[in-house]
Amino acid sequence: MNAASLVQRLAVNAQVKRLGVGAQRVVKVGFLGPLSGPVSSWGLPGLNGCRIWVDWINRTGGMLIGGTRHNVQLLAEDCGYEPDRAAVGARRLVQDHGVGLLMMHGGDTFRPVQDYLMSRKILTSTLLPSDLSPDTPYLIAPSEIHPLYNVTAVEWLARNRPDLRRVAMCSQTDALGLPSLATYRAAFAAEGIASVGEIRYAPEATNADEILRAMLVGNPDILCWCTSYEPMVHALTEAAFRSGFRGQIISCTADYYRRLVDRTSIDFMEGFLFQFPDFDDPELRDKAFFFNRPAEFFAEYNRRFPDSWSAVSWEYVATLDLWHAAVEKAGTAAPVSVLAAMKHGGLGEHAFGMAQWAGSELFGNDNALIGDWPVVRITNGQARIVAFGSVPAWLQRHGARLRDEMRALGLMWDQRHSSASGEMRIAAGLD
Repeated sequence: MNAASLVQRLAVNAQVKRLGVGAQRVVKVGFLGPLSGPVSSWGLPGLNGCRIWVDWINRTGGMLIGGTRHNVQLLAEDCGYEPDRAAVGARRLVQDHGVGLLMMHGGDTFRPVQDYLMSRKILTSTLLPSDLSPDTPYLIAPSEIHPLYNVTAVEWLARNRPDLRRVAMCSQTDALGLPSLATYRAAFAAEGIASVGEIRYAPEATNADEILRAMLVGNPDILCWCTSYEPMVHALTEAAFRSGFRGQIISCTADYYRRLVDRTSIDFMEGFLFQFPDFDDPELRDKAFFFNRPAEFFAEYNRRFPDSWSAVSWEYVATLDLWHAAVEKAGTAAPVSVLAAMKHGGLGEHAFGMAQWAGSELFGNDNALIGDWPVVRITNGQARIVAFGSVPAWLQRHGARLRDEMRALGLMWDQRHSSASGEMRIAAGLD
């Protein structure tokens, strides 16, 4: 699929704008995510990134759909990562505002609105492909393939630090934490790295020192925070610093990592591995991905929303860009047509290069866009990409092992249909 970059399309749009009369119509996009609470670092920064994208599009005349100009209107609802609030927000965005695309963080907030959205054929995006199943034909995971990409940092670590052979892991027991735990289990086992401790804690837990003490009992070389929320990542890392641990730390995210450097030390944070780069990273300068000018986006983001860059600041933008290309290709914003245009040919322009629509073996459909993902290492207090790992190649070698780990935790798509989720939908008034 020839998916033009945002910058290329903006240049064309600017020329077309001079020939027309400007945007006369509106296409609406919904954002339903955690804008407050402990998961807000995976919601609000994403909304801020979308605001930049919408401003850029509308500044050049909007989207050209079937020969007619459309401004993009962004409508946001805060679910606070609470299922009942997500149900109310989804109804408001769909029924009251008629959004053509609904972007969600996913996980525990998607399950209670799944039937409502799918029955209405609402094109919905999630950052968690573990939300996918045969029952979600209009749900896509086009920008983030959490937690599959976590295997790339483990693979890099095993290659570059073969002396590290023992890992202790911790994870919160929810739709973010448990799939991450299953993935890290499979990734470490694939490299012959022994698990010497595994702590599962409630999502609302705050006892980082207690969790850390339990993890250190097995004398690990590596501490893995899995996909803990940003406050817990900080609390655990600071607890490790206070304990005198000087081994390897690996985590899915390290949002606001400079604060951790300040609260611990440059030496302590040296070598910390995670998965999300700053977009002024030199390795992205020549990387063909969604708008090919990551440093400019990063600079504007930090100018408008200082000290708030996180793992999701660009991810919803990547979804918008893929959707934009598909809408203009289809000549309509109708969700079914847009989805068909988006998946035509089986390839798409993922955030870090071309990727393939896949996922049926893990998720029951091929609505996840899976490709390369960066491995990020903190060096002298600065996050820098040290490699790009191939997620499809890893799955080809170790996919069966990952499926076994997911099944052991009840996470495979055929295990996720429970009466509990049905009760949540009924309680939310969506059935």
